[in-house]
Amino acid sequence: MKNINEIIAEVKNPPKTFEEYLAVFADQVGDLVNAYLPSGSHPDMDRYLYDPLKKYSENAGKRHRPLICFAACLAVGGDMKLATSAAAAIEHFHTAALIHDDIADEAELRRGEPCMHRTEGIGLAINAGDLALSLVNGTVVEDPDLDDHTKVRVITELIDMTRRTIEGQALDIGWARDGRYDITPEDYLIMATHKTAHYSGAVPLAVGAIIGGGTEMEIEALRNYGLDTGLAFQIQDDLLNLVGSEESTKKDFRSDITEGKRTLMVVHALANANQDDRSRLIEILSAKEKDPAVLSEAVEIMERAGSIDYARSYAENLTSIAKNRLVDMVKPSAARDMLVSMADWFVNRLK
Repeated sequence: MKNINEIIAEVKNPPKTFEEYLAVFADQVGDLVNAYLPSGSHPDMDRYLYDPLKKYSENAGKRHRPLICFAACLAVGGDMKLATSAAAAIEHFHTAALIHDDIADEAELRRGEPCMHRTEGIGLAINAGDLALSLVNGTVVEDPDLDDHTKVRVITELIDMTRRTIEGQALDIGWARDGRYDITPEDYLIMATHKTAHYSGAVPLAVGAIIGGGTEMEIEALRNYGLDTGLAFQIQDDLLNLVGSEESTKKDFRSDITEGKRTLMVVHALANANQDDRSRLIEILSAKEKDPAVLSEAVEIMERAGSIDYARSYAENLTSIAKNRLVDMVKPSAARDMLVSMADWFVNRLK
């Protein structure tokens, strides 16, 4: 199998935008990631564990996490091939998080296909998610090309990423379980930063820079860029769930309302809607409502409160500031420009 350097070198017309970067390299990077998935020592281990996990991982998203890890490594002058195991580890964590998240949310669809717990059952899905988690650190530990010092530093980043993501998930689930409607936009930003920004932006970029031999200033600049853009990514994800389309999201449309999620739009509306609208929104969020007309009513309440526009503007401002800061702190290169383009894709993507 070709390594990431060879894969990129073969492209005659290098992509100029982040969206093109994902489209050109996602499938081949997916193959690199899936090459780290093991097989069982008994045929039924494959049947009940390894094959479902591999099938799930093959039905992938854009592979933006491993790809930004590679880009960060290159942006600080490093050898992207050395970042392969870490990039794969972060994508395995993403797989585990999605499998477990879908179980917690009682979701039906993921990437246009039935969730694993719908096809394999809850027990086997939890087990497959646990396996994906076990591959995160193990993939890096077993890499013969990384020195021990780098391995320890990368694994420390991955451990911290895992804890922060789980902390954010606890807030997200706990607020819904306890019927909490006193959540502020500031609370949401803490939750979303922990749940998404660390593993979808900050850690892939920081790890890529660490492996690439970046300076501490470059590593922290890329980490902070990932925190800001990763938060914008989550806000856009929440927006798409409400005002995108069922086809574009390829998962349960407006399921965040059904699950009573405290998104930025919801907490802003709870603070700014008139009393009647606020009471009605709480009623809908508490009812596990699936009627499309009622879900649409909830979105209309958020629109009247200015919450959709507020969230969109917040994400756009966040990425604008983040881009300027990255340009000031990381030396010019095609890889840096690609990462700057990433911020625009995070807030403008349609799926």
